[in-house]
Amino acid sequence: MYKFTHANAATIAEATAALGKGKTQVIAGGTDLLTYMKGMCSPNPPTTLVNIKNIAPSLDYIKVDGTTLKIGSLTSLADIAASTVVSGGWNVLAQAARAAASPELRSQGTIGGNICQKPRCIYYRNELNSFNCLRKDSKGTCFALVGVNTYHSIFGAVGGCIAVCPSDTAPALVALGASIVTSKKTWAAADFFVIKGEQINSLDADEIVTEIQVPALAAGTKSTYLKFAFRKAIDFPLVSCAAVVTSAGGTVSKASIVLGGVYNSPKRATDAETSITGKAVSTATADTAGAATATAATPTALAANKYKVQIAKTLIKRALLASV
Repeated sequence: MYKFTHANAATIAEATAALGKGKTQVIAGGTDLLTYMKGMCSPNPPTTLVNIKNIAPSLDYIKVDGTTLKIGSLTSLADIAASTVVSGGWNVLAQAARAAASPELRSQGTIGGNICQKPRCIYYRNELNSFNCLRKDSKGTCFALVGVNTYHSIFGAVGGCIAVCPSDTAPALVALGASIVTSKKTWAAADFFVIKGEQINSLDADEIVTEIQVPALAAGTKSTYLKFAFRKAIDFPLVSCAAVVTSAGGTVSKASIVLGGVYNSPKRATDAETSITGKAVSTATADTAGAATATAATPTALAANKYKVQIAKTLIKRALLASV
């Protein structure tokens, strides 16, 4: 395991100041970071881990301010999954938190960590930095393009990389139109998830996530999160789907459908959204909506991961049918 020192931050200002000095990273639940450190996966490991669990006031909370749901970045996935506040008004997020990992990991892992975890590609994660991949070195190679890409992007590469965003909660946050508040600014969730070196997010080295904000949903809105993985527990999504659908008089007035596990960032299924808007949800219209996205994905899918296209189509169909 990489050697590192441990620093405790009592305030957000202390945390960001510490992160601005040398090779540092934030640690909270540590469920992702410590396995990365133990595996010695990267040539760029942090030499100091900055603990933010002691920050005051605490970043562990769930509350409604006016009509906006606010969740502190240190709130555990287990607490979000169990919250009647979250499931009552923003069910897709509660379902996504419940689908992540295992009970033990959900109790330890935080929502901030879930949206800031590192890529899961086997070349990136290979122990002792056996593969100098593109995410770790701009002069490196995306070995997955010509190697094992069974679990990778079906919508092409970004910057030459086809690793996917592994977060369960990320598609739900994008579908909900959430905002991600950091120590520097407020991001729209749709803009937060980008490739930035070894990160899946837009954060600067001295920036931390402090809060998630989710607006109230319109009357007549239902939301659903569905996930396909080979195992029912302790597995990342091969494909997931977060759907937020508003209906009036039996007709869809607005649909936000976001796929996970299929692209470098949560992938908005705009073809499916367009297909279902203005129509009543039925088996036929939901199937057509799923097929629209499948058609868009097929040309960029690789030979080994084209099975994901059918799964994406099916999850979109099932998520829409769950919204009626």
